[in-house]
Amino acid sequence: MAAMAGATGARSWLQARHTTWLTPQRMKVVTVSLFAAATIGSSVAVTGSGASPRHQQHSTPTHRVATRR
Repeated sequence: MAAMAGATGARSWLQARHTTWLTPQRMKVVTVSLFAAATIGSSVAVTGSGASPRHQQHSTPTHRVATRR
């Protein structure tokens, strides 16, 4: 979500500069490129919030479980 917000901000910044080379057709290409880069970048670069399997720590029980003899 943050990647798309950044792409939208970059697109708005480009549009506000009123550059002569930025025609409506080029603006569409820039928009698609920015959104595609943001989507791909966020899915590849950003990992999940969980620990990796080799670094997982197992929790110890806080109470004893009664077992039958």
